[in-house]
Amino acid sequence: MFVSSVVEPFLGILSDVWKRRLLILGGGVLFAVSALLVAISRSFLPLMLAQMLFFPASGAFVGLSQVALIDAEPTRHEQNMAKWTFAGSLGVVLGPLARGGAMLLGAGWRGLFSIFGLLAMCLVAAAWRFPFPNNSQEHDDRSPLLALREGFRDALDVFKRREVLRWLVLLGFSDLMLDVLLGFLALYFVDVAGVSETQAGLAVVLWSGVGLLGDFLLIPLLERVDGLAYLRLSATIELVLFVTLLLVPTFWIKLALLGLLGFFNAGWYAILQGRLYTEMPGQSGTAMAVNNITGLINGQIPLLLGIVAQHFGLGLMMWLLLAGPIALLVGLPRKKIS
Repeated sequence: MFVSSVVEPFLGILSDVWKRRLLILGGGVLFAVSALLVAISRSFLPLMLAQMLFFPASGAFVGLSQVALIDAEPTRHEQNMAKWTFAGSLGVVLGPLARGGAMLLGAGWRGLFSIFGLLAMCLVAAAWRFPFPNNSQEHDDRSPLLALREGFRDALDVFKRREVLRWLVLLGFSDLMLDVLLGFLALYFVDVAGVSETQAGLAVVLWSGVGLLGDFLLIPLLERVDGLAYLRLSATIELVLFVTLLLVPTFWIKLALLGLLGFFNAGWYAILQGRLYTEMPGQSGTAMAVNNITGLINGQIPLLLGIVAQHFGLGLMMWLLLAGPIALLVGLPRKKIS
């Protein structure tokens, strides 16, 4: 994943200034090959090399496909990001089920990766037949290195724009109530709430399932409601729910509150990422790149929170996650942005 974090910003910027279609389809082929290599690896070194290829290939195939989707409908960034997020949530739920099914059938993880590789090849073949929305330099004859150098120069200028920084910062803070909370969830229920590991597992399953429902319902909601208005309301609700969850002692009440938390944070990533894309017209790949760059910094937040939990206790550390909804309430613009 470290290799992916370094490579993906280059891919995002290059997709704005060079041949995006080639990058996406080539990434899909490499994704399929890497999955098949994982399936046949018999020792550590080949497996490590296959994984090093797997994540950057996923960035080119999956990440740049998001960019292509965004550019296909420039006036519907939030709505299309909501659909994209739902697809991701569906994968989170179906992934463990697919693994369990493979184990029951005796295929194991190797068989599962083989299936993933074959499915990826089918997706590449299907994508090959569909037109991609062209970026402005799709037919540019410049060399990739020259185009990339100029793209990085433009990307550095992006960090000088206040509204771009707003959405990048809010994306980082919003993750406190998304992936960061999920990372500490089972540990919190076992070490602080004092429940069994099975009950903690139930909490994680509930979070994922309710989140999937929320992501699904967000799709029609954004056709009728302004995304910023929804974010402000949901941030207020999340703030109240999370404080209540930390204060109540009963497991089943905590579980119910957790389900509501997982439901009302739906759309945080989709809307904020959609706003970032809107703020950078014609630079969708660069928007993905700068988000990945700031993600390298945001990725250290769980480590810092873990250090706080180690020294002051996990119960106290959990209160720091309230910075997520508070940041949204403070940082979201008060006026509707067209």
